[in-house]
Amino acid sequence: MASKWRKAKQALGLNLCYHVPKTMVDDDDESPPMSERVSDAALLSRPITAAAAAAAASGRLSKSFSRKHSSEKTCSICLATMRPGKGAIFTAECSHSFHFRCVTSNVKHGNQICPICRAKWKEIPLENPDLSQRDGPLQNNAVMTVIRRLPSTPRNSNRHVVPLFYAAEPAVFDDDEPLNRGEVSQNAASDADGNLSKIIGIRAYPEVSSVPRSKSCHEFTVLINLKAAVTNSTQNSSTDNLGLPRTPVDLVTVLDISGSMAGTKLALLKRAMGFVIHNMSSNDRLSVVTFSSTARRLFPLRRMSESGRQQALLAVNSLVANGGTNIAEGLRKGAKVMEERREKKNTVASVILLSDGQDTYTVDRSGGNKTAPNNYQSLLPSSIQDSKRLGFQIPVHTFGFGIDHDSILMHSISEMSGGTFSFIETEAAIQDAFAQCIGGLLSVVVQNLVVEIECIHPSIKLQSVKAGSYPSQVMGNRRSGVIDIGDLYADEERDFLLLLDVPAGNHTQLVKVKCLFKDALTKESLTVESEEVSIERPESSAAAQEEEGSIEVDRQRNRLKATEAISEARTAAENGDLDNAISVLENCRKMLSRTISAKKQDRLCVAMDAELKEMQERMASRHVYEASGRAYVLSGLSSHSWQRATARGDSTDSSSLIQSYQTPSMVEMLNRSQTMLKRSPGERLIRPKPR
Repeated sequence: MASKWRKAKQALGLNLCYHVPKTMVDDDDESPPMSERVSDAALLSRPITAAAAAAAASGRLSKSFSRKHSSEKTCSICLATMRPGKGAIFTAECSHSFHFRCVTSNVKHGNQICPICRAKWKEIPLENPDLSQRDGPLQNNAVMTVIRRLPSTPRNSNRHVVPLFYAAEPAVFDDDEPLNRGEVSQNAASDADGNLSKIIGIRAYPEVSSVPRSKSCHEFTVLINLKAAVTNSTQNSSTDNLGLPRTPVDLVTVLDISGSMAGTKLALLKRAMGFVIHNMSSNDRLSVVTFSSTARRLFPLRRMSESGRQQALLAVNSLVANGGTNIAEGLRKGAKVMEERREKKNTVASVILLSDGQDTYTVDRSGGNKTAPNNYQSLLPSSIQDSKRLGFQIPVHTFGFGIDHDSILMHSISEMSGGTFSFIETEAAIQDAFAQCIGGLLSVVVQNLVVEIECIHPSIKLQSVKAGSYPSQVMGNRRSGVIDIGDLYADEERDFLLLLDVPAGNHTQLVKVKCLFKDALTKESLTVESEEVSIERPESSAAAQEEEGSIEVDRQRNRLKATEAISEARTAAENGDLDNAISVLENCRKMLSRTISAKKQDRLCVAMDAELKEMQERMASRHVYEASGRAYVLSGLSSHSWQRATARGDSTDSSSLIQSYQTPSMVEMLNRSQTMLKRSPGERLIRPKPR
């Protein structure tokens, strides 16, 4: 009977919406209680399987799939449940239903397209002004809308309907919402003084514990391990959604909504953004910048309070894909949001950039070597690129979406800003990739970390520092050095190798290490010093010859050698020599198999071997390399050089070995995402076949 009435209603052009008496609804009908909130998957009603996503991409969604999704009693605008007796409901001619207040808000702002199926509505709901201004409850079944039939638009009309939130932008983005939190108590700062070892721990491992007095070592290796942890000083802060005390963040998402994002990609992006929004706390602030042929700030920097979340979701849900790809303009707009914040800011700030295509407005692609960044540097605003000189650091974490994005460009942007590059190969995995990233961003405990190294004995010299992408310097006298690290997430580790010149003699003390940083919560500048690194200098060489060596040092040597091999193989592949690239990776695998770590089945060594093998497979042909190999290699380089987890292929899956840099907060957020999506961890797109 209900379906017949719906068909008749559509045939007659009727979309009536009834007001439920006040006695039957809550006092505040506009904001459903938290108990009625649904997961962010409501943006698409339910998780999209790989098969459904592929069908949707080709416009062939099955009837059963569509029927299943349209039957959900969830308002896809505010993501709250729709229940009889809990407020007025509007059912559009396309059969999708929404809260009356939500859809009329859309219409008021000029959005006359279904947020779910993107169908253009011929009839739209308008609130009856006589009823909306009336005092007291309405009588039962009193009609509270009038239906306006939209005039038919000539086919050749150039009339443009401005979507929701596309109002004129202010000239200066100083309209960010003020922070609403008290200053950290003095007790928190004072507690930090007695718990420095808990804020950051320093450990050192010489490659061997003893060296004969008669022996000199040109490149004696010392491993410096740093580990950040949640401290007692953070207990006075608000907690995040994982229950961990942390520092609030300012996050700007720069999202590609070019024409190639239309359909399933955009729907998955909306769902992923819904997950991000709901996992930010009321002290975090979020801004949404979108770009296609041009860029605009869709949503100002606002606190993710209950009302802030709802408005952010409305903004994200209004996205429509069209136009070209102007990544440079999107980045400039995102940087502008960060630059023009008011004086009081969240000290932790990051930009997330996602794109599925290639910049067609700024990058000069005529000739030149593709391994060089060309003019990619012009895509990064100077305020982010020269962040340390300007007094604030804002890393850009980039996400290459699908197989058509420009991985070289995205990797270059992340490298220059101090961010990471992730490769989202499986389109449905975008939410997992975002979840892993924000799991780290929402757990920063150490900021502006700088490591100072000093040789103790005058005869000891610092030959070099192996720090990956982190800026490092050995001073002119070769007796000291420095590494600039930046931020650390809770429980995140960093490992650096120091190569020392140790002359013959009885010099037992080698180096000492000092960490200078800022507590992310208290904003207090702190210093932690390690114990002196020393070795034994026996007269006999027998003991030293029997010593196997430190597995901790061997593990990090393997990581650095593998990273160097990956970089060399990538250069060969870009020059068209795939056979040589595969050979370089194979030789590295053989070298790893002979190390102490491999013989003891060290987890990192096993993972590195599996990753190198995967890269070899993705270099099987030029077609496979360009489709997925290049992005996989670059995301791996980004991960190892920064020692930070990135999404690459199936690397976020629980079955993968490549999880070496994931922190507990990343894992927890990732598990939350996968539980919500309820899909198998191994789900992924089929790779292009070799040609």
